[in-house]
Amino acid sequence: MANANKTSVKKYHNYINGEWVKSSSGEWFDNVNPADTTDIVGRFPASNGDDINAAVAAAKNAATRWRRTPAPKRAELLFTLGEILRKNKDEFTQQMTREMGKVLKEAGGDVQEAIDCTYYTAGEGRRLHGFTTPAEMPNKFAMCVRQPVGICGLITPFNFPMAIPSWKLIPALVCGNTVVLKSGEDVPLSSLNLIKACEQAGIPKGVVNLVNGFSEPGAALVDHKDTRLISFTGSTNTGRIIAEACARDNKIVSLEMGGKNAIIVMDDADVDNAVEGSLWGAFGTSGQRCTASSRLIVHKKIYKKFCEKLVEKVKQLRVGNGLDAKTEVGPVINERAMDKIHGYIEIGKNHDKATLACGGNRLTKGAYKNGYFIEPTVFTNVSSKMRIAREEIFGPVTCVIPFSTLDEAINIVNDVAYGLSSAIYTQDVNQAFYAMQELYTGICYVNSATIGAEVHLPFGGTKGTGNGHREAGTQVLDIFTEWKSLYIDYSGKLQKAQIDAVEI
Repeated sequence: MANANKTSVKKYHNYINGEWVKSSSGEWFDNVNPADTTDIVGRFPASNGDDINAAVAAAKNAATRWRRTPAPKRAELLFTLGEILRKNKDEFTQQMTREMGKVLKEAGGDVQEAIDCTYYTAGEGRRLHGFTTPAEMPNKFAMCVRQPVGICGLITPFNFPMAIPSWKLIPALVCGNTVVLKSGEDVPLSSLNLIKACEQAGIPKGVVNLVNGFSEPGAALVDHKDTRLISFTGSTNTGRIIAEACARDNKIVSLEMGGKNAIIVMDDADVDNAVEGSLWGAFGTSGQRCTASSRLIVHKKIYKKFCEKLVEKVKQLRVGNGLDAKTEVGPVINERAMDKIHGYIEIGKNHDKATLACGGNRLTKGAYKNGYFIEPTVFTNVSSKMRIAREEIFGPVTCVIPFSTLDEAINIVNDVAYGLSSAIYTQDVNQAFYAMQELYTGICYVNSATIGAEVHLPFGGTKGTGNGHREAGTQVLDIFTEWKSLYIDYSGKLQKAQIDAVEI
């Protein structure tokens, strides 16, 4: 932990029932810049179960009034929220890079994603469509409508500090739910900025609540008897624990978890384009994306050429503080992540016996001495059965796997525990469409890397990546609403003929 004068560091608070309040624990934790651990961004409350109890109680008290607020009126507040986010984009971008480490361009994209999500989802306040259908009996009307689920607990990670909370928070609100957000402990300021913007937009007290801290408030939120839904983004192991806990209380649970994403590069691909896509797919956000291109599956005919071009480009990447406009790859989030990534690099070298083509070291001298910097790392001569080719590393490490046929490549992509994102580089439209059909992932790209998402399309994965739900798009409404079927009999009194016609 940094040795800066803590008395000069700004303190922030939880947001409960429309008030900024200290944690009932009276304890604090430091939000540290991963590029320079002597730089403390702020001090945040280390909350506990009592804080969650207060936040859930506030959400419960606000639930009926918010549910009864017409959806178009809820949407107007969210549109105002989008305007506030847009106005403050530059400030929020700088603060995000300082607390999370990603380069300014990526941080700006993160904030823009929250803006786009807010504008897009606000439009659903004038839709939230159900449907009508012919009834079986005469003089009867049948339809269905959406209704909010109730109190939603949102648990978010560090890698997209504003985009991912917005993907959960904004749809929950437009659907009429009240919310308790447990922020990522490494990026509490970005979540706080989002919630403060909600306050400025005029969202009523108790509708949105923010609790900071580590695992204790997260577990308390999952276990609380009054939370009806838990939406979680994070590791697959933690997601399974949450799913098991929610199952005991029959709660709705939405999970977005790990990935081991792959790019297929066919022998007819534009190699330079494929290298460029692989470069940013693998090393954007320092590889700390659930969609990161951590496997590059390259046809044997162009394997050597591809590897040479990739390694040359990777060696040229500028690693440094994300606040420097020249930086292309920032630090990883914390020491625990750094140790995990280095552990996998050692596995790749010593256990898997892959070829370390470049990188693999922690940077510790000069401007790097107080940060969590790892060289962008490429392994070649990798088998699809190696651990580095099957397990999520979540860092600036990618591996290049050779193949002979498209079916072989597709089998390699599908033969892992995850199924989030995949891609193929080819100039053959038949191969592209065949791959799109056969790749068992929630997202598939053609002639583009595995990263990136647009708010009007569903986001999510298969197998160990998720539990069948999707965020973004209109599909997210199915997480935060439940269906109610309505039958209206306007016959006054059923005639005997009508009764006889009914089959039960």
